Amino acid sequence: MLQENDKQMETDMDEHGDMKNDALAQAHVALEQYTQEREIAKHIKTWMEEKYGPTWHCIVGSEYKTAFTYESKNFVRFNIGKKCITLFRHP
Repeated sequence: MLQENDKQMETDMDEHGDMKNDALAQAHVALEQYTQEREIAKHIKTWMEEKYGPTWHCIVGSEYKTAFTYESKNFVRFNIGKKCITLFRHP
């Protein structure tokens, strides 16, 4: 369950505003519904693919490093509480 102080976010994005807002909203939904990071990531990925089409990748964790290629305007990374969520599209 999200605590009040977990709702503060930092974001880094190269994504359209609506997609970013949708990703943030679904991240909050997933964090309320699931405790396992894999379930959180699967929820966000599945929702984004249903709304925006394939192929989305979602990484959720407390600490990790990444390097990847993504489609322009299809990347967002944000922190909600102690969770970092990276979401990007790659064909």
